[in-house]
Amino acid sequence: MYEQLSHSILNEILDQLKPEITGKELNHFYTRLGANFYSLFSLFYQLYGQRQDFKHQLLKLVEVMARQYILRSPEFKNTDLAREKDFNWFLSQKWVGMTLYADGFAEDLPDLSQKIDYFQELGINLVHIMPILECPKNASDGGYAVSNYRKIDERVGNLQDIQKIAHEMKKKDILLVLDIVVNHTSNEHEWAKKARQGDSKYQNYYYTFHNREIPNMFEKTLPEVFPQTAPGNFTWDEKMKKWVMTVFNNYQWDLNYQNPAVFIEMLDILLFWANQGVDILRLDAVAFLWKKIGGSSQNEPEAHTLLQLFKDCCQVTAPGVLFIAEAIVAPVEIVKYFGEDAINAKECEIAYNATFMALLWDAVATKNAKLLIQGIKNLPDKLERATWLNYIRCHDDIGLGFTDDDIIQAGYEPRSHRQFLLNYFSGKFENTDARGLLFGQNPKNNDARISGTLTSLIGLENALEEGNQEKIDLTIQHIILLHSMIFSFGGIPLIYYGDEIGTLNDYSYMGNLSKANDSRWAHRPKINWQKAQLRHKENTIENIIFSALQRMIKVRKEISAFGDFNNRELINVSNPHLLVFMRTDPQEKNNIIVIGNFDASYQYINFSEIQNNLFRFKNNHEIMDLYSGESPTMFKHQLVLPPFRFYWLSLV
Repeated sequence: MYEQLSHSILNEILDQLKPEITGKELNHFYTRLGANFYSLFSLFYQLYGQRQDFKHQLLKLVEVMARQYILRSPEFKNTDLAREKDFNWFLSQKWVGMTLYADGFAEDLPDLSQKIDYFQELGINLVHIMPILECPKNASDGGYAVSNYRKIDERVGNLQDIQKIAHEMKKKDILLVLDIVVNHTSNEHEWAKKARQGDSKYQNYYYTFHNREIPNMFEKTLPEVFPQTAPGNFTWDEKMKKWVMTVFNNYQWDLNYQNPAVFIEMLDILLFWANQGVDILRLDAVAFLWKKIGGSSQNEPEAHTLLQLFKDCCQVTAPGVLFIAEAIVAPVEIVKYFGEDAINAKECEIAYNATFMALLWDAVATKNAKLLIQGIKNLPDKLERATWLNYIRCHDDIGLGFTDDDIIQAGYEPRSHRQFLLNYFSGKFENTDARGLLFGQNPKNNDARISGTLTSLIGLENALEEGNQEKIDLTIQHIILLHSMIFSFGGIPLIYYGDEIGTLNDYSYMGNLSKANDSRWAHRPKINWQKAQLRHKENTIENIIFSALQRMIKVRKEISAFGDFNNRELINVSNPHLLVFMRTDPQEKNNIIVIGNFDASYQYINFSEIQNNLFRFKNNHEIMDLYSGESPTMFKHQLVLPPFRFYWLSLV
């Protein structure tokens, strides 16, 4: 009966569509709308079904999808059809990504368009350009306080520049990823300005209150995101004479998705960017989308309903476009952002594997794989048609996002172990070479997160200052080891710009008043392109790291077992310094054994611990490390790994 009701309402909506819509070619649109409408209607009803204007809002939703479909170029519509047919296209091992700031990697967008060949030189075919939408100059939160969703920040370029980049990347089979901040706007956005002027329509786009009664109820259970710099979750706006919810910073007003007009506006924005040639939309702060009194207002069921609805609508208008969930939450919560379908991602196809990242950094500090292995064991299974973004560093800080239970299982006491890690990476631990900085320190619980580039955190900055060549060589090998893990784990590896040439911390942010209190700017550097040219000069740090990653990317793309089809199996071994797992490829009848030595000294593994996995499909073949193209070092029945060495073993 419920499905019949949805079909009846769909017919009503189609009858009400305006001639400027119905007069266009909409064959594929109608097919997809019909296929998705029952789900779409059900989700929209769950959120807004009690409203008197429910049908009117649903009509507006369909109109937005139809108008954006009409605006979608024939080229992009053909891409949609191809990706619908090859629906697992993004699970292939061929994809390797880089995330960057347009004005950090290059001068601006026009300059970036001149550097696309650099991506091809390295082997990158997925480029995530960090936020480039218009933001206030001194209150931008690094691009996440958007004042205009349809305008590029003039400091980096304009809409034509990003269209040109999208066009050039498509010619070279490079995917373009852009950020859309869906949880909040800048307080200088047009909607916020109209709200300040007393327009009740736009005041209802946000959470606004005349007095502190409701905010005080919220505050009893809401955590603080930035306790040092932005304590509390509400800000008094003097012009509006109201309190407004500001979970992140006082200049970032949280959007009220309990108002369907907000959802429809944001959908229109997402589809607008899909129509500019963006292949993947990174949805920022999705865990915070729905607010409730009495809880943390994070990971609420309605937030997942909103994401399912965004996905259903996008499936109708631009089905070739994927979503990334930016939700840095507990492992048990992060997999929910794929959706809770048995197979298909009903929310976001891609999510950040923040837990794996944090576990890798634990292994860096402890020089063993005990917590790394324990944490991997407890990573929840993902859906078949979904994948991880595996990364070492990104624009953000490092949070120690593993569970206390895993820490205990690894043999540590949680509080003291977390404190050890903070001390280790901030240079306060004896004999540490790390040059990290603390971020977001909370005096109430002594919690903090960690800033710094990969190279400075791992010890290269310190080794260079000491002029210790042995340390330099060892830290470079350590950098390569970490990349070998994200390249082989399962998912899309994401290199952070500058890591491929060994870029160190940039401390110049301390002299900038708008950045000085945010240590994350230390790892948001400006690339020195003269220094980057050293990647072509043998035996330089830039050359060694760049060449190693270049080869790693090339080899990865040739190993079908590295495609992400839930084909990873952890192998228990007796040596606690080693991480060992198998990637299977039943179609090719071949297994790849990945081994990483996280210690600064030589380690070995008894071959008997891996031989059954390696010889599952083949016998009497030579063992080869696919990365180096050489046989691994063996002594009788023991396989030897030098400090921070890795193997991708196969039979040839």
